[in-house]
Amino acid sequence: MLQTSEVNTGAELEERQSLDVLDQLMQPEVQQSLTVLVENLPKLAEMVTVLTKAYDFAQSVATDHVLIDDFKHGIEEFVKPVSEKAKGIAAAAIEAGDRAQAETATVGLFGILKMLKDPQVQKTLRFAQAFLSVMAEKQQR
Repeated sequence: MLQTSEVNTGAELEERQSLDVLDQLMQPEVQQSLTVLVENLPKLAEMVTVLTKAYDFAQSVATDHVLIDDFKHGIEEFVKPVSEKAKGIAAAAIEAGDRAQAETATVGLFGILKMLKDPQVQKTLRFAQAFLSVMAEKQQR
């Protein structure tokens, strides 16, 4: 049970706090801030409504497991082919590096001329030529 002195102390504390609040409300800067706040209440209410709708939408998206799974599968379908192609290119580069290191023969002029007839070499040279042309055009702009 509360004793009388404790009840009085609680009442005194409450009265002191209400006086502190009143003292603060009497300050001109607090009154000016309250005036600005009251004038902008319609805008604040509109902003709160928009933010609440955005929060509700984000919450529904974040908790929709079907949407999350669909999004995950969509990303996997995009990344998987790219990843497989990158792995294939990396494997070919490693194999080519191993072969080049194992080969000790010198590549002579006739060897280069023979390589120039290879369709892959021709394709690569056409790409290099087109790429350099595009880069030159971009530098002139």
